[in-house]
Amino acid sequence: MSDGAYVYLLRCADGSYYTGITRRSVEERVSEHNAGTFGGYTTRRRPVTLVFSDHFGRITDAIAFERQVKGWSRAKKEALIRREFDALPELARRR
Repeated sequence: MSDGAYVYLLRCADGSYYTGITRRSVEERVSEHNAGTFGGYTTRRRPVTLVFSDHFGRITDAIAFERQVKGWSRAKKEALIRREFDALPELARRR
């Protein structure tokens, strides 16, 4: 197993987004979400659909990105999903 990990975004049945991280196959992790293997946010919001994933060579970078994305607005997450990276700075909002 490499030191890296995937950060992924799921669209839930209620239209909300879930951001997660896995060191395993993203497809396997999405299947676990849809099966309700582990309790949590997606359990009552199934089925979920994978809308974005990206691999990071270092787990620490993946963890940092996951935390960052979890704090983003819906509009900014949707720009990421569309891979409109140049739009991300303008969608940042001060807290």
